[in-house]
Amino acid sequence: QVQLVESGGGLVQPGGSLRLSCVASGSFFRLNIMGWYRQAPGKQRELVATITRGGMINYEGSVKGRFTISRDNDRNTVSLQMNSLKPEDTAVYYCNADYRATIATMRYLEVWGQGTLVTVSS
Repeated sequence: QVQLVESGGGLVQPGGSLRLSCVASGSFFRLNIMGWYRQAPGKQRELVATITRGGMINYEGSVKGRFTISRDNDRNTVSLQMNSLKPEDTAVYYCNADYRATIATMRYLEVWGQGTLVTVSS
């Protein structure tokens, strides 16, 4: 079983920065794709950014150039540096990962963190 724990959310003024971090713990063989999603009030959860184990990155269009995703495979962490924050970035941010439970299985399972609130407001 794998757990993801996020940290780093909070209140920030427009134009400010925040860094979110997520650490995976528990029993697993290998993490595959890790990423961040967000859900604003009254809206569906949406992709923010993902990163593969090999470092291939995908960003949602509105965050390109402002957000940077990174990961540390040795420490089982993924981070999201958010700069030039806008009020429309306000949301609960969720860490996500898919993983192989054991070396013997090729099936990938998915896990979500509990979410961390980011509020961008003056």
